Amino acid sequence: MQQDKPIINPYAAIFIAVLSVSTSAIFVKVSSAPASIIATYRLLFAVLFMSPWLLVNYRSQLKRIRKKDFWYCTLAGVFLAFHFILWFESLNYTSVASSVVLVTLQPLFAFIGTYLFFKEKLSFGAITGGILAIIGSFVISWGDFQVSGMALIGDVLALLACAMVTGYLLFGQNVRKRLDLIPYTFLVYGMAVATLVIYDLIIQVPLVGYPAKDWTIFVLLALFPTLLGHSIFNWVVKWISVSVISMSILGEPIGASILAYFILGEKIHASQMAGGFVILSGIFIFLRFHRHQSKKARVNQGKTVQQH
Repeated sequence: MQQDKPIINPYAAIFIAVLSVSTSAIFVKVSSAPASIIATYRLLFAVLFMSPWLLVNYRSQLKRIRKKDFWYCTLAGVFLAFHFILWFESLNYTSVASSVVLVTLQPLFAFIGTYLFFKEKLSFGAITGGILAIIGSFVISWGDFQVSGMALIGDVLALLACAMVTGYLLFGQNVRKRLDLIPYTFLVYGMAVATLVIYDLIIQVPLVGYPAKDWTIFVLLALFPTLLGHSIFNWVVKWISVSVISMSILGEPIGASILAYFILGEKIHASQMAGGFVILSGIFIFLRFHRHQSKKARVNQGKTVQQH
């Protein structure tokens, strides 16, 4: 059966998505609000924008959600909330180039999680790519440390943010197999908003009283990197392979660094360029070999089933 023809070219959609997610760090940098407030309203507005679609098309699915899936969505939401807190806070200390490229190490953190919990193994090529990416992160961190000790703090926060988004993905991937994209995203974002509001109240950050510019930024964060970015990636998977999408996401650090150079006047140091190149090369190799290994494993599994 032939798949429905997409309304726009999927590759053009990927370009729009990469450009959209690249704006995230820029919006955070120009906002005067605390990191947790930016995260709170980014996700809150995304939830509000999704609500009409959810209520019209997926209300019955929400009513049938299992208790276990609900708690997994809750945990995923908590991890996502702290991912945004740590990543947005990192941008107060280090540059867009360093922060965004370090967050791109997520596939390596994901492997550590799947190895510990699911005993998933990697090929030599994938391990080589992972080691390269780790070396690149040390190059960036050492260069930032020489520029400023505060920049190194930002790098550490970005790496912790990367670990948090891995927890979000690990808890969410199982539930995603049983729920459609919209209800799953709505639940996880909703739980993240609840977590962020509680966090804001605990640290006594005011929830209101911010200038109009910040409220505009909150809405733009919900629209562009959240809905036009990540949602498009999830949409194009119907026509484009996951491996191509994974590789394309590596364009985010490049796009964010270019935007930071022209909009914020941030210069890219030699260590950032070298480390970023090594990280992106390492992640590219890692994903390429990991996808090849996963495909080979599925083929071998299919042959085993046929033999039985």
